[in-house]
Amino acid sequence: MRRVISVPEDLAGQRADQAVAHLVGLTRRKVAELASQGHVMMAGQPVSKGSRLVAGALLEIDLPKPAERAPEPAVDLPIVYQDGDLVVVDKPAGVAAHTGPGWEGPTVLGCLLAAGVDLARCGPSERRGIVQRLDVGTSGLMMVAKSDAAYSALKQMFRQRTIGKTYHALAQGLPDPLRGTIEGPIGRLPGAFKFGVVEGGKAAITHYELVEAFAGASLLEISLETGRTHQIRVHLAAIGHPLVGDPFYGGDPRLAERLGLNRQWLHAQALTFEHPISGLMLYLESGYPGDLTSALDVLRAS
Repeated sequence: MRRVISVPEDLAGQRADQAVAHLVGLTRRKVAELASQGHVMMAGQPVSKGSRLVAGALLEIDLPKPAERAPEPAVDLPIVYQDGDLVVVDKPAGVAAHTGPGWEGPTVLGCLLAAGVDLARCGPSERRGIVQRLDVGTSGLMMVAKSDAAYSALKQMFRQRTIGKTYHALAQGLPDPLRGTIEGPIGRLPGAFKFGVVEGGKAAITHYELVEAFAGASLLEISLETGRTHQIRVHLAAIGHPLVGDPFYGGDPRLAERLGLNRQWLHAQALTFEHPISGLMLYLESGYPGDLTSALDVLRAS
């Protein structure tokens, strides 16, 4: 399969193996192998893995045929907003952003493609168009790029932290102060998939504010300055207030059982951003799904 791509400005001057790997979702080693076999061309000329890209030049890449995958399970994936450049979905819990090692369940990407939504070709093939991710157990708003131009712009906007992301979370106990900021570098804990606040981790900043207090739990509104893996779960656990329904990071399984929760109480409630192409300001919201609402009802009745 041949891909023809105009070199974006932000990749000008980068090595071919690094830049092409980013554009088409292969490893640098695989791109180097393709280049050595004459399968990577720029402006009609073969390039080596160390060639530097030129902005606006046409790249022609002969890609290996992707392996066939079994169809994903069908799932309802509500679309909150859609135009020619991007789509925002209301992701249910139990749906991954994209495929990954060991995951055979439904994905946002698979659902959109099955529904005939044409997505950006940028990024690895199994993550094409994905500009943000939510954990499998987290529900709420998630954005996917439909055009290559939107993909590049949105990735940059997330890096520059110009997209407002608001989450609602149910944490154990009552944080003190009731409104505050958690700062702590996040990295993988040695010998585990778990993440934690560790020396040498990536800088992470989480802001929280109390919305409603219950006996033994607090509903918090959270905004993120960074987007580290499991950031909200890790930071709240680090201050002694793990998410309800999140035993992986210290949540009490007895409380989760009492509230009927089978996953962490965490919901991506709102997105605020300037449209990457039109410049229109957008504010999108998502209501709580049934399991999160039921848990709050139990707490309010206690």
